Order: sequence, then C-alpha cells, then structure tokens
Amino acid sequence: FIDGGVLIVRDTALLNTTHKPSDAIIVEWRALTIALLDLLAPLVRKELGQSEDELALAQILEGGTWATGRILAKEFRPDGSPPLSIQSDGTIF
Repeated sequence: FIDGGVLIVRDTALLNTTHKPSDAIIVEWRALTIALLDLLAPLVRKELGQSEDELALAQILEGGTWATGRILAKEFRPDGSPPLSIQSDGTIF
C-alpha cells in the first residue's frame, strides 16, 4: 500500500532506517494494511463475482498485496525490498 501510494509515510526518513517489528511505524503499517484489506476484500469479491468462501481474505492478501507489492517494490528499489525495512529473523510475518 505504501508503494502504491495508498499509504504515505509522513516522515520519509523512516524509509531509510531498519526497524524492529515492535516499532510504532511497523505496528501502524501492519494494522493499516489489515484495515485496508478488510475494506478492499468485499470490493474485489464483488468485482470478480465471488463469495467470501470462494475468495478468501488470505487469497486477496497473497495476490493483491504481497505479490503485487513485490512487483511494485522492484519498480522503486533495485533489490525489490519492502518500502520499510524490518529487522527480523524471519519469524515475524
């Protein structure tokens, strides 16, 4: 949502810093992503003529935000990394 221009980071210096998963910017980013997905999911289902059983939120997350996010990330950063860098050992989703 950041690379797509839906969410805007007020302090752009945060885009050049590595953050812990518990940092406010990461918690806020993740919470806003979930809130936006909850709003977006019914619109996507309606557009595709699918029910919630036919098109789960996890599918919308995978195709609409994660996969699309990787495509957009490559347009903005040569390594295709996310817009916010998270210090993680891979155990945080």
